[in-house]
Amino acid sequence: MALSGLRCGIPNSELPHRIATLSMHTSPLDQPGTGDAGGMNVYIAEVAKRLAKLGVQVEIFTRATSSELPPTVELADGVLVRHVVAGPFEGLSKSELPAQLCAFSAGVLRAEAARPPGWYDLIHSHYWLSGQVGWLAKDRWGVPLIHTAHTLAKVKNALLAEGDTPEPRARVIGEEQVVAEANRLVANTETEARELRELYNADPAKVTVVQPGVDLSRFTPVPDRGVGRKLFGLPSDALVLLFVGRIQPLKAPDVVIRALAELRRQRPELARRVVVAICGGPSGTGLERPRHLQELAATLGVTDAVQFIPPQRPDRLAWLYRAADLVCVPSHNESFGLVALEAQACGTPVVAAAVGGLVTAVADGVSGVLVDGHDPQVWARVIGDLLDAPQRRAELAKGAVRHARTFSWSRTVSGLLSVYREALIEHRWSELAGTG
Repeated sequence: MALSGLRCGIPNSELPHRIATLSMHTSPLDQPGTGDAGGMNVYIAEVAKRLAKLGVQVEIFTRATSSELPPTVELADGVLVRHVVAGPFEGLSKSELPAQLCAFSAGVLRAEAARPPGWYDLIHSHYWLSGQVGWLAKDRWGVPLIHTAHTLAKVKNALLAEGDTPEPRARVIGEEQVVAEANRLVANTETEARELRELYNADPAKVTVVQPGVDLSRFTPVPDRGVGRKLFGLPSDALVLLFVGRIQPLKAPDVVIRALAELRRQRPELARRVVVAICGGPSGTGLERPRHLQELAATLGVTDAVQFIPPQRPDRLAWLYRAADLVCVPSHNESFGLVALEAQACGTPVVAAAVGGLVTAVADGVSGVLVDGHDPQVWARVIGDLLDAPQRRAELAKGAVRHARTFSWSRTVSGLLSVYREALIEHRWSELAGTG
């Protein structure tokens, strides 16, 4: 697929023709909301599809998790997903995957070795495990390495949920190595860029902020919540609080259930109308207690008002967002918080923890409300005030749509292309100077 004319104002001669995207621990073909699949999966798939439409071919390398998976799958025209056999086919936890770095790296290098020299123009790795593989491939192929961390161990360990397991020292060291070796580091927000500089001693000249986007053609507002409520069996006259995401301590879905119990104590008349919908599947340390939330709801006496919904494909997920009065994102940390952006694009205000990228994804007082901390009493008070003020929610809903429209995947891709261009130009000059 040849490039023609200009793309995003960047000369074709300075754009990559083919990119190797590395996503070792999770595939863009996986269903977000369970296992290790989440916003990163959406990010990789949406960016790849839009790059391909601009004439940049993308090959995504991910670990094969089933013997029935074909070696390659075409995600879209110009986007190929390569399943690399590395370790047993059954799912491995992220703590077990470092032992398969050598096998995965071999699969990536062999795929390139079977092609003509110079097949890939650059590498874009996602998450630290892929960054380790990208570091090796970068040196082997003589191309630039762009890395996006998505989450950082030092940040997660500083903001651990109670009882959650800290990230291991090996990951911290691995991240430090990738930060030092990558040609460019793409941060989702200014907060993440600062964390890379201050916690990982990243060279400021290598760090660029490129915000994720949202599919504004899929996630759109509708005037009637009834369709979504009927689709998911939610009461038509209820006040619906929605949590969407992986069920694990980091995402803190328990805060929403605890807030419901607290709301029943603070404002019993209002709380009688409230229903909490939890959409997602167990992940990470949440796999150790897959029914923890059901048990918590029973202990707090709110089982009658909590509904559990399995992870949903994007089209159905949009209807679920539209069915809610408020979407709650109480995470202990988020590098960005794509759920918050998708919900706002659907016209649903968000109540989110004032952490990480959520401070960017949610415009406090305009598209939703940011809450300091995770105290259920505070969350109940904020949620109760909003549920008791329909006019205020309507204003936030309008602000949510306006705010979300300032984000798009096309904007994200434009920013990434600028990063790629800079890396390629710098790499070309270093080769000419004999320092590459």
